[in-house]
Amino acid sequence: MSEWVETHVACPMCGSSDAASINDRGWLKCFSCGKSQPAEGYEQPEGSQQKMTDSKAKGLVPFGEYSGLTKRKLSEETCRKFGYFVGRFKNQMVQVAPYRNHDGQVCAQKIRSANKKFCTAGEFKQLQLFGQHLWKDSGKMLVITEGEIDAMSVSQIQGNKWPVVSIPSGAPGASQSIKQNLEWVLGFEEVILMFDMDDPGIEAAQKVAELFPPGKCKIASLPLKDANEMLAAGRGKEVISAIWDAKSYRPDGIVEIDEILDEIEKPIEWGLKWFLPTLHNLTYGRRYGELYAFGAGTGCGKTDIITQQIAYDVKTLGEQVGVIFLESKPVEVGKRIAGKVDGKRYHVPDAQWDKTQLKATLQSLKGKVVFYDNWGDTEWDVVKKKIRFMAVSRGIKLIYLDHLTAMADTSNEKESIEQMMKEMAGLANELGIIIHFVSHLSTPEGKSHEEGGRVMIKHFKGSRSIGFWSYYMFGIERNTQAEDTSDRHTTTFRVLKDRYTGQATGNTISLHYDEATGLISEDQPEDFGFANGGTEEETNTDF
Repeated sequence: MSEWVETHVACPMCGSSDAASINDRGWLKCFSCGKSQPAEGYEQPEGSQQKMTDSKAKGLVPFGEYSGLTKRKLSEETCRKFGYFVGRFKNQMVQVAPYRNHDGQVCAQKIRSANKKFCTAGEFKQLQLFGQHLWKDSGKMLVITEGEIDAMSVSQIQGNKWPVVSIPSGAPGASQSIKQNLEWVLGFEEVILMFDMDDPGIEAAQKVAELFPPGKCKIASLPLKDANEMLAAGRGKEVISAIWDAKSYRPDGIVEIDEILDEIEKPIEWGLKWFLPTLHNLTYGRRYGELYAFGAGTGCGKTDIITQQIAYDVKTLGEQVGVIFLESKPVEVGKRIAGKVDGKRYHVPDAQWDKTQLKATLQSLKGKVVFYDNWGDTEWDVVKKKIRFMAVSRGIKLIYLDHLTAMADTSNEKESIEQMMKEMAGLANELGIIIHFVSHLSTPEGKSHEEGGRVMIKHFKGSRSIGFWSYYMFGIERNTQAEDTSDRHTTTFRVLKDRYTGQATGNTISLHYDEATGLISEDQPEDFGFANGGTEEETNTDF
């Protein structure tokens, strides 16, 4: 309780000559008009919150009095401990939270008016945390809140006995405030962050937690918005529980080895089959979450290889596929896929195919092949939404995209491909899908790709990012200008990159195109043995 140190003084509010008194907190009260205000020029006794003369010099609100905050359920004792007082500012009553510099001197204030508007006074640089001066430089546990009211609430719930502080500037400046006082904070064995339970508070807590060594910092979770709401609702015991139940922060993606031991100990399984036996054995199959890049010159057979793989996925493996061919209509691609199933060139006018057989084959593909008819729209932002729909809504795990270069920004091709590759890799990993994509090639020095020139990684447009994000890169080489028919129908399939084991890199497979059936087959499949990859019968290209 306060004591009257001067009595029978004049009241500047009503003009009474002797009806007012001044207490030991520097507060003047008139017993005639009943009004109160800070006593102008009064110097408080030693040990009080702050001298009025100092306040004027620093531009701070003069000390008023300590008072409990009824609506907040905060006691006068708690406010007194933290120096949180009520004073007069610009002719209105305000609540004032004092802040100290690293020398322990009050140098700044946060001022809260009755209409919940905030302002500051003093110098807000290199501040201690609110309440930091109350506690020793080390201890067992420190709780940090997002605001002064919350810090006092947590302290009061714990009997004002245990270290609790608040950051000065709310969620946006949380990390910077902790950095300025990190040495002091690290003096405690355990740090508990009890920020607001809204998006800015949760995000700020995660960023602050990253400043600490592993296991040092924990994040508390509350059922209501903040600690003061818990206090006001009479749920203080739950705040204590939240402190003890706080979880050690771990950034997304960080995994302890003991958490994945069961997965590590599982036998390695072969991936999904390629229609080419040698390719399957060289790569150990295809794995979900990966990207596979194909590069070829114009007319070198990439469409035949891609559509034959699609047909194999659907008819032999029983998989659903998503087909995004940005320069071909679904009708034409559908005929090519059906042709690969039947060994007929349905997309060629004079190939002597049977309409009834085509219809039956197309019926067998229903529900297995989903196209994106782009109508000339080749924006990556649109395409990635279609991929997500196919994967999430249709459960499709195999995506075929022809071609990447069509989506590139012609005014900034390199950077746009880099961004697409990063996002495509993230999409494949997130959705657990395989994306096979075609990339156009730049013109090489010497022999062109259409004349059988060797495909190299550097020939891919956007090769740096494609090479970085792709798990496998394949080059397709064929001399489309060869005089000999057999040479024109022979393709070299080259493995340019193998991230999985590296052993497939540099290997080539010789492929032959059968003009009568429109099918591709290996000239002489290399015998790696099928003990682990499946039987020869299962990997045969004959549908």
